[in-house]
Amino acid sequence: MWLVGALGVIAGLVLMVYVPSLKPVSNVLFLFAGFHLVGAVVLAASIYVMAGRGIFRRWSRRRNANDDAAKYDFGWAPAWTLGPWIAALVMASATVAVYAAAPAWWPFAFLFTLLAASFFAGALITASSTRPDHAVLPMVDLLSGESDLVLDGGCGAGRTTVALGRALKKGRIVALDRFDSDYIEGGGRALLERNLRLAALDERVEIRQGDLTQLPFPDRTFDSAVSAHAMDHLGPQIIQGLSEMRRVLKPGGRFLLVVWVPGWAMFAIASVLAFFLTGKREWKQLTNRAGFQIRDQGHFNGFWFLLLEKPASAALAGD
Repeated sequence: MWLVGALGVIAGLVLMVYVPSLKPVSNVLFLFAGFHLVGAVVLAASIYVMAGRGIFRRWSRRRNANDDAAKYDFGWAPAWTLGPWIAALVMASATVAVYAAAPAWWPFAFLFTLLAASFFAGALITASSTRPDHAVLPMVDLLSGESDLVLDGGCGAGRTTVALGRALKKGRIVALDRFDSDYIEGGGRALLERNLRLAALDERVEIRQGDLTQLPFPDRTFDSAVSAHAMDHLGPQIIQGLSEMRRVLKPGGRFLLVVWVPGWAMFAIASVLAFFLTGKREWKQLTNRAGFQIRDQGHFNGFWFLLLEKPASAALAGD
């Protein structure tokens, strides 16, 4: 958050101080005032990303101490939710500044326009991820029965847990996380408890603290499992995490893996960082190495998923 906020502060100051000083801009009142206004918005939003959100949320909680407002809060840090909006506004402003002050550099203005459109799309995607109606999972053949015991590995603030609860009417869910993520407020534990209470799932969900690479469960504990936007954070330990997930599944149990992969949607959110994400082909190789069989794959909400299965023959092998 500090990096996004600091870059935004610099961009805001440039838009407020440097750009209005350019003669072609200062000679047009609309542009002169407009860049000051946009710069102030970018500056304020960037300060909010770095520090203001925590202050606002504490004030809001005191004000509504006895009111859950009947809505979920998945706690995504403002660097993810506001960052693309700030970037889109900065790129759009850069387009206008180049056209006004240096028309001969129009190729750069065209590039800034494309980036502004891309960041705007990314802002829409990240905004949708915070809404309860997007707390869903793809319609795949995951559950073996309506009374499954399901593991949500890397549950965070419970977005996937709530989605599981909608599909699993009688079974139980174990929501596991280290609860130390820096992009979810407070690591997510308190938000998870609140969201489960709002979803009337608190009696059907057991919260456990643990690591995906060393799951604190015996072999063959779960009928099925899900991990959304968590395995791709493990870096060189991805194989270990996948192997652990396979270990705790019963033979024939299925595992829904949701990850970020390179593509337009991820570029819109993360820009050039999207090129460093693990690709579909690599994910398939990793899951095969971990001993899973691929049963289904596809896209939803801009993300990619694999439906994996622990072979039933693992029972014969004592695995």
